[in-house]
Parts: sequence; structure tokens; C-alpha cells
Amino acid sequence: MQKATYLSLGLVALVLGLLVTFQFRVTRHIEQGIPAGRAQELALELRQLERDRAKLQVEAADLQSKLEQANKGQQEAARAIKDEMDKARLLAGLVAVTGPGVEVTMDNPPQQREGGTPVSLYVIRDEDLLRVVNELRGAGAEALSINGQRIVANSEIRLAAPFINVNLSRVAPPYHILAIGKPEDLRSALEIPGGLVEYLRDLGVQIKIQTHDRLIIPGYGGKMEFRYAKPVLKG
Repeated sequence: MQKATYLSLGLVALVLGLLVTFQFRVTRHIEQGIPAGRAQELALELRQLERDRAKLQVEAADLQSKLEQANKGQQEAARAIKDEMDKARLLAGLVAVTGPGVEVTMDNPPQQREGGTPVSLYVIRDEDLLRVVNELRGAGAEALSINGQRIVANSEIRLAAPFINVNLSRVAPPYHILAIGKPEDLRSALEIPGGLVEYLRDLGVQIKIQTHDRLIIPGYGGKMEFRYAKPVLKG
């Protein structure tokens, strides 16, 4: 009986010994952990990665700043191009404009007085309208129209009997000529003694000139196409 007891105690002691040995080895392994040399290497690598990350962040911020500047430059360039296009369209007469100016109304003389007596056989001609337009231009008119037709560089005012064509559109009396500019200068240029208006009135043409603080002149509605004229390239 005692022999069996000693045998059991011996087995228990053996098992306990094995457990203690195993635990000691595991603890020792844990205590050792990562070798000191390897830990230093990892620490160096970590610091290098942090430096690389900081450098990349600086480069990313610099690139972002350059991208924002490029976008800003593109927006400014687009805005400058749009401003130039708007200015060119304004100078070409392609857009409606408003401002102070004068309104000139011209009509043919009455054909006869009461009782049938002829007054004048004169009728307004295309050259009369052209001369009035030129007088207004010479006086500083910045925009002109005749019966709603904008006068631009390639506009024509010509006789197409028995009517007058402006921009290939038929116009008939009374003719309403609108001119934007300094009203006093425009009116004075037309009403100068011995000038164009006095001459036309002597012929019986009915002319009325009115100044306005605000007129609206439409833009040119026709096509502007250059088939033969080309810009001269520098060099």
C-alpha cells in the first residue's frame, strides 16, 4: 500500500516538475522577447518611416498649393478671355447697349397741302440716311440703329426701289435713327446752322430731334462671316 502511495507521489512530483520546467521555459522566452539588436533596428526603421511620412506630407501640401494656384490661374485666364470676348462683341456691335443719346425721326414731305397744292416731290433717299449716320458718328456716337437695325462696320444702307434696305432688311418712313453718345454734342452736330438738317428741312423733309437720358439699341442680328479676309500673322 505504501509502495503504491510512493508511486503516486512520484508521478505527481514528475508531472509537477514537467509543468514547472515548461512554465520556466515559456517565461524565459517571453522575458527575452525581441532581441535587443532587432529592437534597435525596428526603432530606426520606425523613425525613418516617420521622417519619410513627414517629407511626403510636405510634398503633398506643396503639390496641393501648386494645384490650387494652377486652378486659380486657369480661372483668371478664362475670366480674362471672357472679358476680351465681351469687349470684342461690344465693339463689333453684336450686343444690345444702353445709354444717353438722341432720337432722330425723319419722314417724307407731305405730298400736298389742303386744296391739292403740291408741297414737295422730294423723298428721303438712302444717301440722306447715310449722311445723318455719318454726322452722328463724327459727333461721337458710339452706337447707332435705323428702325431697329444696328449699324455696324459691314452694314449697308442702299436703295432697293421703292424702299431702302439696311442690313438687307427693308425699312420705310418714318425713319427712326437712334444714337448713343453725349446728347448735346450729337444734337449740335445735326442742328449746326447751314448743316445737314437745315438742308434737308429746306427740301421739305420732316425732321425731329429728341435727346434722351436712356436709349436701348439692339445688337446686330445678321451673320458676320469672313470668307476671304484673313488675319495677318506676325512673322
